[in-house]
Amino acid sequence: MTLFSLLALAGTLLFLAAIPGPGVFATVARALSSGFGHASVLILGIVTGDLVFLLMAVFGLAVLAETMGSFFTVVKFVGAAYLMWLGVKLWRTQPTAVEVDGVEENSWLSNYFSGLVITLSNPKVIIFYLGMLPTFVNLTSLSALDVFLVATVISVVLGVVLLAYAFLASKARAAFQDPVAEKRFNRVGGGIMVATGTVLASKA
Repeated sequence: MTLFSLLALAGTLLFLAAIPGPGVFATVARALSSGFGHASVLILGIVTGDLVFLLMAVFGLAVLAETMGSFFTVVKFVGAAYLMWLGVKLWRTQPTAVEVDGVEENSWLSNYFSGLVITLSNPKVIIFYLGMLPTFVNLTSLSALDVFLVATVISVVLGVVLLAYAFLASKARAAFQDPVAEKRFNRVGGGIMVATGTVLASKA
């Protein structure tokens, strides 16, 4: 695997990750409602999902994914329903204090699982790893080092972009520290999650 291939992959990922989509919307929503820490755990789940698809592609499971089309449709609907449920829950959350901490809304595990579901149910991610990735690397001749390098590029690029979104959103959240603003943020974040789930369901 060449340095040029890695740089091309990194550049493409940077561009795709920066475009607002389900992952970005969910990250911003979580950062607005619960802060940077919870958003970071959600991002970890998103990155994990990308690495799952990478391993599927590397180990030749693209054919299996194609033959299990109905299974992936179910995954998409389950993921969409889960995100909409989180959105409704967040929308209905009442402001409890002026501190705007929001950490009780979702557990760390729930945030991680939410991020994982977002990736596993996103058609664009599936298309990228099972369709576009082979244009950058020869999946049939990758060494263990190559797989490690590709996984590192994916994790770093995707993580940095989403963490930047989370940081900016958490800073905006910290600027408002009254119950009215907290309720508004909860509803904006909840609305984004419901919209994200609806988009995923419509594409399933």
